[in-house]
Amino acid sequence: MELMTAIKQLRSDFQQVIGEHSSLVFTSSLGEEDQVITHLIAQNNWPVTIATLDTGRHFPQYYELLERTQRLLDQAIKVYSPQASAVEDFVDSYGINGFYTSVEARKACCAVRKIQPLKRALAQAEVWVTGLRAEQSENRQDTPKYQRDAMTNTLKFNPLVDWSKEMIDQYIEENKVPTNPLHKQGYVSIGCQPCTRAITDGEHPRNGRWWWESSKKECGLHA
Repeated sequence: MELMTAIKQLRSDFQQVIGEHSSLVFTSSLGEEDQVITHLIAQNNWPVTIATLDTGRHFPQYYELLERTQRLLDQAIKVYSPQASAVEDFVDSYGINGFYTSVEARKACCAVRKIQPLKRALAQAEVWVTGLRAEQSENRQDTPKYQRDAMTNTLKFNPLVDWSKEMIDQYIEENKVPTNPLHKQGYVSIGCQPCTRAITDGEHPRNGRWWWESSKKECGLHA
């Protein structure tokens, strides 16, 4: 599929969803796919609330990109943070870096820092827009464009699910979309700083996430 055809289809899909629903929330991690969607929302002035989850453990480049994206695209992005008492309870139970000790502990950290803020972000949403692509991992290869999310019971809209990495790169290049400079240092999929490393040539992109685990490499948002 060529990029122009994909963009035309994406615009048509967005217009249909916007016409049928009154409350759309797009959650962005500021990854490359999410930056493409943010750019399209800003350029088309679509009535979509953009939200990001500040876990408190992101790379400094995340915060710099957040500010740069809002400024360059003149686009508001609502920031949701974990509740302080929940973080304190996690640290009391597991330690400040207790997420390294087990998959259970790591998922408990993800629940405090990502899932609970996500639920607040989607509390009034009819539609949850995501930047998921089928190519990103084996867990996501059968992801449909539209699905009912079991955790939040919102309609999940994945407009980039059929896009290739090459299409994402082409869109970013042609439209000068701001991106995280860490991508050019081998960080393909970027999450919290303690849980992300660069990958080497030929490694699967998700190998850089929770590299010490043998797990499905998901935080629970899209599991």
